[in-house]
Amino acid sequence: MGQGAFNRVGLRRAFTLIELLVVIGLIAVLAALLLPTLSKARSKAQSISCLGNLRQWALATILFAGDNRDLLPKDGSASGNSTSSGWYVDLPKVMGLPPYHEMAWRTNASIEPGPCVWICPANRRRSNGKTLFHYCLNRHVNATGTGNQVRLSSIRSPAQTVWLFDNGGSAPVAQQNNVHTNLHAAGANFNFLDGHAARFRAPDYWDFTHGHGRTNHPDLLWIP
Repeated sequence: MGQGAFNRVGLRRAFTLIELLVVIGLIAVLAALLLPTLSKARSKAQSISCLGNLRQWALATILFAGDNRDLLPKDGSASGNSTSSGWYVDLPKVMGLPPYHEMAWRTNASIEPGPCVWICPANRRRSNGKTLFHYCLNRHVNATGTGNQVRLSSIRSPAQTVWLFDNGGSAPVAQQNNVHTNLHAAGANFNFLDGHAARFRAPDYWDFTHGHGRTNHPDLLWIP
């Protein structure tokens, strides 16, 4: 085969600039179509992982009550400084985990917590140098006071009574105004005193007009 014939074959096999631009354009279109789907899948996976964390906390709560004369764990200090009792001290022990005050990432934002029951994978907030709670306890259950305890059997509607929830603030114990409003597809996850966990849309628990938590949803009881 002569040199001229070889060049002609090589030219026929090469991409022209226009063809190359068309291919790049198609790749960009496909990426634009796929990215929202991948983002939704990632968000869904994070929500499922978070619900798994909350179910573990709920199960630990029920086991704790079973071992402690039906009493729920104490709230613990709202500053997160309790070391002898409180949900973030007692419930990890039930799960065979160290209590909160032994977690180095609680006061050091440079330490990545990694996957664990304390951390919602969708929540990018890290320590402010004092505390880090991705989950918050409903203070209305035990009533006001870090040392108060009520019996699980005294809760009339455990399947609707909020226990722990995705934290929009920093305190480990608070109330309906502390729920995160945009974490899991514009919503938040909650667990309940029957042991289950579920996601709710932000309008189900938050009054955006007045900027505070709602307490009138039939499946989200804040005050037992």
